[in-house]
Amino acid sequence: MHATIDAPHIAIQARNVTLSLGNTQILKGIDLDIRRGESLAILGASGSGKSSLMAILSGLEQASGGTVSVAGVNYRALDEDGLARARRGRIGIILQSFHLLPTMTALENVAVPLELAGLADPFERAAQELKAVGLGHRLSHYPAQLSGGEQQRVAIARAMAPDPAILFADEPTGNLDQSTGTAIIDLLFARQQASGATLLIITHDPALAARCDRTVEMRDGQLSGEVAA
Repeated sequence: MHATIDAPHIAIQARNVTLSLGNTQILKGIDLDIRRGESLAILGASGSGKSSLMAILSGLEQASGGTVSVAGVNYRALDEDGLARARRGRIGIILQSFHLLPTMTALENVAVPLELAGLADPFERAAQELKAVGLGHRLSHYPAQLSGGEQQRVAIARAMAPDPAILFADEPTGNLDQSTGTAIIDLLFARQQASGATLLIITHDPALAARCDRTVEMRDGQLSGEVAA
């Protein structure tokens, strides 16, 4: 069983979270609460530690110290396998690099993770989510046959298809031109609002951060405070 923390209005809670690699301290005592259903941007320059923080909050990495509770689950009490189980179905992740499997069609890229997770009707569910992101006509296309914007739409569909409670996006428009990136962000917020998921966006772009309900700034492995709207 997962160790849980009872905080019904909080999707993510971090207390004094640290991360060290060798003698290098990457995160230096992070305290953060993210409410259920809100959108939060963590804004910071490259190297500020924001992607490392996302990796810990999403369960991809284990913190060196402190406590992390995500969707009521105490991540610090879990090993690597436990973290993988805690993520499954609860967490959706969108990265700057689309990470689509080149030998699978758009439909397969979305459906196969659902199938492996044991979810019902994975291909039907995948098709519905791809239609929701405007790719109903591209189901049988391979990543090499899709534009960058279309590949990121597939990645969004893959993240959203399990209906996760929490969605993480790390520089989701980093590999896209400005107009395509704007369309992708419009889509991301529309899907988040339709599902009611909590959304955490990692970005260096103040304009993107401003679209979130709340923004916190990160510098040198620490949160330096909330950015005024």
